[in-house]
Amino acid sequence: MAASAPLAGLVLAGGHSRRMLRDKAALEFAGETQLARAVRLVRALTPDTYVSVRADQRAEAERSRYPQVVDRLSDIGPAAGILAALETRPDHAWLVVAVDLPLLDAETLTRLVAARDAAGLATAYAAADGGLPEPLCAIWEPASRAPLEAFVAGGRSCPRKFLLTHGARLLPLDSPEALANVNTPGDYAAALARRAAAP
Repeated sequence: MAASAPLAGLVLAGGHSRRMLRDKAALEFAGETQLARAVRLVRALTPDTYVSVRADQRAEAERSRYPQVVDRLSDIGPAAGILAALETRPDHAWLVVAVDLPLLDAETLTRLVAARDAAGLATAYAAADGGLPEPLCAIWEPASRAPLEAFVAGGRSCPRKFLLTHGARLLPLDSPEALANVNTPGDYAAALARRAAAP
């Protein structure tokens, strides 16, 4: 694949939100839903942006407002959305962002895109607590498709473990809160408090 593959955007919103007990994509922060906010941030860097959904979510009100990439595999988590995107547009790299990152900011995403290693498999941030790759705020290159397909075919589906074993360009994360996700009602309340306290 060409080293300078065009960049598309993908907001991962195909989860079941079981721990949150309500749809995480529809949670509101500062007057907009998490999905609307994530799409806005990603679109600022690539207007060619899609929302990753399960087939049964296609007509859901919040998700149907946006172009979609539909999961082709089930019960493997975010790897399904990443693979579907890579298979749908195999000549594109994908700026992948999880929908449940309410404190993600434009600066963090802009820095990721500026540091992109287009000749590798992926570019990602290293988590502040241990340096593990953060695969759900990352750029996945076209070259990652075949090894990720083989990884999943082998019964593995964790994107972080994939990046650990296959390599990615890792960037230090200046603001650890930027990639703090919300999985439970307690997480949501804490994120709301942090946003309220922010300057």
